[in-house]
Parts: sequence; structure tokens; C-alpha cells
Amino acid sequence: MAEAHQAVAFQFTITPEGIDLQLSHQALRQVYLSGVRSWKKRLSRLKNNFITGVYPASPSSWLFVVIAILATMYTRSDPSMGLIAKIQEHLPLVILAAKNKVLFSTLLWLSLIFTMRLCLKQLLSYHRWMFEQHGKLSNTTKIWVALVRIFSGRKPLLYSYQGSLPNLPVPAIKDTVKRYLESVLPLMSASEFERMKSLARDFESGLGNRLQWYLKLKALWAANYVSDWWEEYIYLRSRGPIMVNSNYYGMDFLYVTPTPIQAARAGNTLHALLLYRRKLNREEIKPVSTIIPLCAAQCERIFNTTRIPGEETDTVQHWQNSDYLAIYHRGRYFRLWMYNAGRLLSPREIEYQIQRILDDPSPPSAGEEKLGALTAGDRVPWAQARKQFFNSGINKRSLDCIEKAAFFVTLDDDEQGMMGNDPDGSLDRYAKSLLHGKCYDRWFDKSFSVVIYKNGKTGLNAEHSWADAPVVAHLWEYVLATDSFQLGYNEEGHCKGDINPNLPKPQRLSWDIPQEEQISESLEVAKALADDVDFHVFPFRDFGKWQIKKFRLSPDAFIQMALQLAYYRDKGMFCLTYEASMTRLFREGRTETVRSCTSESCAFVKALESGEDRDHCRRLFRQACDKHQHLYRLAMTGAGIDRHLFCLYVVSKYLGVESPFLKEVLSEPWRLSTSQTPFQNVELFDLVNHPEYISCGGGFGPVADDGYGVAYIILGENMINFHVSCKHSCAQTDSHKFGAQIRRALLDLLALFCPDQNEPTIAGNPQTKKDL
Repeated sequence: MAEAHQAVAFQFTITPEGIDLQLSHQALRQVYLSGVRSWKKRLSRLKNNFITGVYPASPSSWLFVVIAILATMYTRSDPSMGLIAKIQEHLPLVILAAKNKVLFSTLLWLSLIFTMRLCLKQLLSYHRWMFEQHGKLSNTTKIWVALVRIFSGRKPLLYSYQGSLPNLPVPAIKDTVKRYLESVLPLMSASEFERMKSLARDFESGLGNRLQWYLKLKALWAANYVSDWWEEYIYLRSRGPIMVNSNYYGMDFLYVTPTPIQAARAGNTLHALLLYRRKLNREEIKPVSTIIPLCAAQCERIFNTTRIPGEETDTVQHWQNSDYLAIYHRGRYFRLWMYNAGRLLSPREIEYQIQRILDDPSPPSAGEEKLGALTAGDRVPWAQARKQFFNSGINKRSLDCIEKAAFFVTLDDDEQGMMGNDPDGSLDRYAKSLLHGKCYDRWFDKSFSVVIYKNGKTGLNAEHSWADAPVVAHLWEYVLATDSFQLGYNEEGHCKGDINPNLPKPQRLSWDIPQEEQISESLEVAKALADDVDFHVFPFRDFGKWQIKKFRLSPDAFIQMALQLAYYRDKGMFCLTYEASMTRLFREGRTETVRSCTSESCAFVKALESGEDRDHCRRLFRQACDKHQHLYRLAMTGAGIDRHLFCLYVVSKYLGVESPFLKEVLSEPWRLSTSQTPFQNVELFDLVNHPEYISCGGGFGPVADDGYGVAYIILGENMINFHVSCKHSCAQTDSHKFGAQIRRALLDLLALFCPDQNEPTIAGNPQTKKDL
């Protein structure tokens, strides 16, 4: 708003008598208040940086140390063992002994902080607790837990632990190669495995050691030896469309729409998002943790962030602050200022502003309606068009407004969600709408875009390079809970509060687009990709986490085994399977791969399908789940396979050497790519009294052209939501068929442990096969 007022804050007219200067006091006041708010944020950031810098100590502990040292003046003792006298020798004589002791106290305090942080870093490097049986911790681990609590301090800010988190370790070459060979053993014939074993042996004894040396050197210098290369080479250097291939989505509540009024839902949702940003800027968000805290570095780029296209590689641009949003509605782009007189607009005021946009009858300008298609198509044409048509003038100013916005918002004219006589089909359409929309009504380069549908449903589409799904999920859970349980709506479905009719109107962005040829070409590429996506979303309500835990099994491992069984039934074979794990126990950690298809899982599936004894199958199933859990823990603690091999491959490219082993490993397709969306803000929801207020989770597009993408979220005790994707162009894949296989596999695994329930679901049941 300040920028809008600056344009009219003063006017001048040149007359024969001189210059007539006219000042707008109201506008100047708005500029002043915006400046005050900006300085408050800077001071708050400075304060938080200081508090985080001295953590796990507190600023007040300095005063305690100083008082304790000064107290020794009255006892005529020297706790510094002569250091204070040495300080006196090198300082002017006018400095009193008390000041020397204050200086010594400060040095002692800083030394204690350094020591405490070093101790905490060593404590957080201990991961043996993850491999111990649940509920049976060793004495060593119990002592470790107590020490972590002692050294962790009180009331940590969001980034308090960042300086104490350990660096990601580089695994030994022999360990990584051994685990890799173990993972591909059930997927290769005997001759293929022997050939791969020979390549691995040559790599381990030769080139691998040379590449490993460079990797260890990087690990000593950088906070994380993987993350920067992962962001650059996996995401930013990809030249294909990021829509579908990289971006992912998150859904609204499954059964509930808090209000059917589009503008009202936008008012609460946008207000809640900016409340989250305020808490983020003040570092008031509690650090996410398991037993120990997770890295929060990805949170820094949630807002005010955009992916900028380049001809060779993209870049991620982040701005410290942005006071407005970029809004898209019916082919027009608007800038909506979210602050007035230095304060955040209320939900009712935002609703009023959004309704103004919805009521605006102006048509889009030439080339404006489908401009967003540039972000949905290939990256090189978008980079070239940006350089040619958006590098100066009115187009650059308007593009800057979008890219520097806090986030992007689409006011969609469609109605989505689970509705009508076709709830399953409507969920599938809802997923596709969030993943790609019309291919031009989202700005896929923004860190995330919020979609508000005509019937009040919401959702978001997130760009992947800057952060992983759990970070966005944490934000979205907060928004959904705040919208429904904190802000709420009045009886008519509008936001609560009063309207301020004096708010300036949302500002239309202007464009001068001389030709639309590149927009049309990018749209054609994007539509072909979007039309090829086959999606199926379904809630599984037959049983959930509670029932699985009764069998003393990991819910995630249980679901992964069901996916292995489902894929085998669908294809008659096994495949390389990707499950995303996280490495945020380490500084700047992101993800690692869990290779879910193991020798143990294959043995179980074959035994079950061949009709072997139930007890034998149950024993094999537990072994497969235990193996999966072990691999998951290894991945989380930095002993995974794929990120290490990826970084070795990058080093080989820098050195200009070829590795047949690495080349073959990195070219293997992931035909089954899976990911669990964690449910993190459990305390914000009351699933006992309000079980209908549950999110449907989110999903992503297929990784391989002939494979499946499966996202799932475990909600409450008795529900699991699945998002299955594949491509229509592959005749061997069908999302609905595979979804049915997943459902059948889950029920068959339940029957394995509950014999009384096996009649309608046991493997080989003719009725089940008929349904498929």
C-alpha cells in the first residue's frame, strides 16, 4: 500500500509564479507507518538473531555470570587465575578493576556458550536411539535423553538449534556399494547381478576412492555435502516443465467446507497464511522435532520466493519482505496490498478486497489471460521470452510484482472437492485441478500458489526446488486449523469483523505483449502433459494406524509392503521402489531414498501369492517390515545409498571422468515412487470431537512414464488417504486399477493377522478379482 500512496504523496505544478508543491498528509502518514513497521521487523530480526546466536544460553545468563564474577571482588579472590591481571596490563590504567571483571565475565560467558553448543552438537550426533526397540531404551540412551534436555535450554526459537545440528556424514564407499548391491539383488537375474557386482567391485577399488576424497573435502567445508547439488542438478537444471514433473499439491478438508463463499474463504485463508509468516519472521514457531530437533533451514524461503528461469539453469530468488499478494482471476492479474497503516488487514477486510476483484468486469489485456502458461512449459523458451519481452518497461514492472509477491493466489471459477453422485471422480478432478489447473491459471514458479474455488474449497500448488513437502504441509495444516477453529465465520458464512470501505482498490497489473506465439507453444506443451496425467484419489477407511499398531508393526512399513504386493499383482513382477525419507536431523538436510523393494519383501509377496502357510507368511511379513524400518533409519541417519552415489556422480562429472557403475546406477528408473505426507500439527486439530475436519493430504505426478506415483497420509487412528498417479499414454498403467489393488492388498494383509476377516478379502478371492 505504501508504494501506491507514494505515487500520490506529493504533486507539483510549475506556474509563472514558481513551483506549487502539494503534499498529501494522509499518504505521507501511510508511508511513515509502513516505514515504522519495516524498522520494527528489522529490530525483531536483529533481536532474534542475537538470541539464536547465544543459544543454548540466554541473554540474561550474561548478567548472572557478571554478577557472580563481580561478587568475588568482595571476597578478594581471583576466579580468572590471573587473566584479569593480564587484561589490566594491556588496557589503559583508567579502566577500573570492575570493568576488567566485566570484560572477563563476557569472555567467560562466550566460552561457556561455545562449550555448551559443542556439547549439544555432539549429543545431537548420537543416533543409536533410533535403532533400539520401542519402549526398551538402553541406559546409555536414557542418559543421553537427560543430557539433551539439560543442554537444550528453554523456549527455543525456530532457528535456535541450527548452529548445534551436526553435519551430514559421508558414508564409506564399501558400505554404500554393499547396500546398493543388496537392494538390486531381487530385481536382477543371476547374470545381470554378477555383471553389476563386477562393476561395483571395480568402482570401489578404483575411481570410487578418488571421488570419495573430494566428497570428504566438501563435507569438511560445507554444512551439507548433498543439499546444494541436489537443489541445483535435480531441480534447477532440469529443462523440462516443472508443472506435473516437479510441483506437487495439497488439498483442503475432505468432508467439510467451512464456508461456500469464495471471497470469505479467501479472507480467512490469506489472513492465516500471513499470520504464519508473522510467526515465522518472529521465530515463534516451535521447532519440529522427533526426540531431537529437525533442521528448519527450508522455512526461510516459504514466502517471498520465486524460481527464476534461465537458459542453462534456474535460480531461486528470495526477498526479505513483501507486503502484497499477486492475484489471478479470469485472465487478469492484480496486486493486493495486505497491510494498511502498518497493520495486517483483517479477514473481513481481505474478503471485501477479494470481492472487489471478483466483481471487476474489466477484460484481460492482449496476451494476459494465458501468460502463466510460460511457467508451465519448457524452461528454455520461458527464459528466452523473459529476457526478450520482460526485461524492461511495463512488463518488467508487472512481472516483478508477481515474482516479489508474498505468494500467488488464483480465484478459480470452477467448483471442486468431494461432491455430487460421483465422489471418487470429483476427488480425481480436484487433484488434477490443483496439480496443473488449466495450465495457465497458476504461476508455477512461485514458492506456492493458493487456489480458492468458487464453492469455497481451497488447495495449493508448491514448487519443489526450495523445500520438501513436510515444510509446506506444516504451513497448510496451520492455515486449515486457524481458518476453521480460530478465525471462523459468522452465520451468513462471511468473515468476522467490520468492513473498511476506504481501503484502496486492488491494482490491475498492466502488460504490453507484442506477440503470443511463445505463450501458445508453452501452453500446447503443458496441456499435452496435463492431459496425459491419470489421477485417482481415495480415502481408505476400513482400518488405520490403530489396527496396525495392535500387531506391533510400523504403519509406514505396513503400507509399503501393501504397495509391493499391489504392484506385483498389477505387473507380475517387482520394481525399483522409491520412498522419500528425510535427513533433517542434520544441518540443511533434505531427503534420502529408502529402497522399499527388498529381498525380504519379495520373499513375503511370493509366499503369500503361492498360498504358503499363514504362519510362515506372517513371519516373512514381519521380517520384511523390520528390514524396511532398518533401511528407513539408516536413511534418516545419513547412511542411505542414493544421495551418496549421486554426489559421487557429480564429482565425476566435475573431474571429467566416466564411471560405468555410476552411470548405470543413476539411469535406473523408479517405476514406483512413493511418499508419506506427515501429519505434524496434531495439537491444532480435535479428531475425536471433530473427525470430519481432516485434510485429504496431497500428491504428485508420476516420476516414470511407465510407472506410478503414490502419496499417502495417515490420519487419526482409522483412515489412510491415497493419491495415485500415472500416465494415460502408458497402456500398462491405470491409476484406478492400481488403487483397487492397493485397497485389496491392505485388506489381505489385515486378513493375514485377523483370520476371522479373511473370507471376503483373502488373496485369490474370485469376487475381488472380478471387481478388479
